[in-house]
Amino acid sequence: MDWFDNVKWLTDFPQIGRSSLRLMSRTIDQHYRAFSRAYGDDIEAFFRPLLDFLLWFEKLLINTPWWIVLAVIVAIVWIASRSAKITAGTLIALVLIGVFGMWEDTMRTLSIIVVCTALSIILGMPIGILMSRSNKVQAAINPILDVMQTMPSFVYLIPIVMLLGIGLIPGLIVVVIYAMPPIIRLTNLGIRLVDKEVLEAANAFGASSWQKLVHVQMPLALPTIMAGINQTIMMALAMVVVASLIGVRGLGQPVLQAITNQYFTQGLLNGLAIVAIAIVFDRASQSYGKRLQRHREAAHG
Repeated sequence: MDWFDNVKWLTDFPQIGRSSLRLMSRTIDQHYRAFSRAYGDDIEAFFRPLLDFLLWFEKLLINTPWWIVLAVIVAIVWIASRSAKITAGTLIALVLIGVFGMWEDTMRTLSIIVVCTALSIILGMPIGILMSRSNKVQAAINPILDVMQTMPSFVYLIPIVMLLGIGLIPGLIVVVIYAMPPIIRLTNLGIRLVDKEVLEAANAFGASSWQKLVHVQMPLALPTIMAGINQTIMMALAMVVVASLIGVRGLGQPVLQAITNQYFTQGLLNGLAIVAIAIVFDRASQSYGKRLQRHREAAHG
């Protein structure tokens, strides 16, 4: 009889597991809804200045005459890269985006990418620096980064939408969460890869920890950090289409409409516009990082 009961328990195990999962899910959902009702308005108010800045920046890019925006972007790319090919490619890409009627959506996408990238750098670099200075901190944060990078992007939407609803701020938070891990990891890696002999020389000259970080470690880690910034930009652009599901306007919404209604040309053109922005950011930032590194090597050499 005991043997029979054990076998019966084993055969009922999947049903028991499903019941336990439903009970746990119901409990967590109830508590999260209660948290959303209690603190959702306060959290939304906390992010309100960020929303105001994002809307202001978006309107600035859209309402400014296109030729001024074009000239400013091309000038920034030239200053960063000092490459005629990259600058000419940027000019051609932006002109084609305007010719095919995607200028406003591109400006909306550009505004959220710039803000999300800046936020990811501001939040991510200090975390990467902390990780590089402590193995315990690195061991604690690495699992969190693993979850952030492996979690399906659509899963990020559920708790954010439950908490803040649909709009720009939830989309911005989702993009930042998805895009931040590369800058954290590569800042940590770049600082840890700095030659120990260089640090010993800095110690011999009596440099403080702050002086070593600012004048030795960060400059030498710059190529790796710039690679992290590039990856952050790429991740943010990849999230644009997903974020359009919760109200983020820009190139992602036409792509989503093209998927829903099977508009091949619309989806292709807007997808190519996203690719063009990604290439411009990538080439300009990489060139700037390499040029800055050469300048520092020449100054110290």
